[in-house]
Amino acid sequence: SPCVFSTAAQQRSTGDECGPEDPHDEPKHPLSDCALEHKAIKLEEQVRDLTERYRKALADSENVRRRTQKFVEDAKLFGIQSFCRDLVEVADILEKTTESAAEEAEPSNPSPTLKKICEGLSLIEAKLQSVFAKHGLQKMNPVGGRYDPYDHEIVCHVPAEGLQPGTIALVTQDGYKLHGRTIRHALVGVAVESQE
Repeated sequence: SPCVFSTAAQQRSTGDECGPEDPHDEPKHPLSDCALEHKAIKLEEQVRDLTERYRKALADSENVRRRTQKFVEDAKLFGIQSFCRDLVEVADILEKTTESAAEEAEPSNPSPTLKKICEGLSLIEAKLQSVFAKHGLQKMNPVGGRYDPYDHEIVCHVPAEGLQPGTIALVTQDGYKLHGRTIRHALVGVAVESQE
């Protein structure tokens, strides 16, 4: 340890030439270069992990926003669904009344009042169907088409005279769709091969 004393003695003898700014007196950093590299790698991994989590959270929030927007749009489109179900019942009654009035107003019965009533009912029915179409409610016309359990309900089978089996031959009650979604199934008769 005589070297230590001599160094200290030299510093005292030289005076203030060596101050605290001397590079030899700087305290060494407690972490070595290897430890700093290891810490930098860990920090980079954390940044990558947090960036990935951020991207996933952003994607999740975008999915939630899209789903919520779809729910709102569906609510706007189909919010009147139960009202439409009730209104198609009124349309059925109006259609049957119009048909009955038209049968009574045939040329054999020249009553002008009955003809005017029949014309008025026909206009009301046409206007009602126009309002239905304006709001996306459409009557199905399945006669001649294939049976679809999502749109039709079979109430009877009829002999297939000139029709392929499985084809809808008659409709006993009209079905309706609201923006492509069936709100009332059509009650249909399906053609079947006659068994002899």
